[in-house]
Amino acid sequence: MSVEKVKAYFRQFGMEDRIRELPQSSATVEMAAQALNCAPCRIAKTLSFDRNGQAILVVTAGDQKIDNAKYKHRFGVKAKMLSRQEAAERIGHGVGGVCPFGVNEGVQVYLDCSLQRFETIFPGAGGSNAVMEITIPELETHSRAEAWVDVCKPAL
Repeated sequence: MSVEKVKAYFRQFGMEDRIRELPQSSATVEMAAQALNCAPCRIAKTLSFDRNGQAILVVTAGDQKIDNAKYKHRFGVKAKMLSRQEAAERIGHGVGGVCPFGVNEGVQVYLDCSLQRFETIFPGAGGSNAVMEITIPELETHSRAEAWVDVCKPAL
């Protein structure tokens, strides 16, 4: 189970007890915000893409969406999201539980600058009802992010 994989990852840092398994689904930004009683912008959504055969993740604030022109400028290719099956196989977490922690070897993680306006955010933790609150510096460290990027725009 993916939540167990994320818990095992955080166990080495003494942080596994910060993962919360909610009684309701947190699979979408709206569901997570409602379950946590917080603004949707504080939900960190993790989007999975194929970049020339390389699986990458972009973690962004919940009120953002990918800006195709910015994405292509930064990564050199058109944004192509992974299918549900591809995400589970290539990332190691299924859609609804994709997060930047405990991912498969070789997956690159990028953090969108839209997250930098917050002290803490709520990313998923490997399951459709698992979340954790984490600081931005903790996100940087524990996601093993390659870089901060600017590839999003406000969702309307």
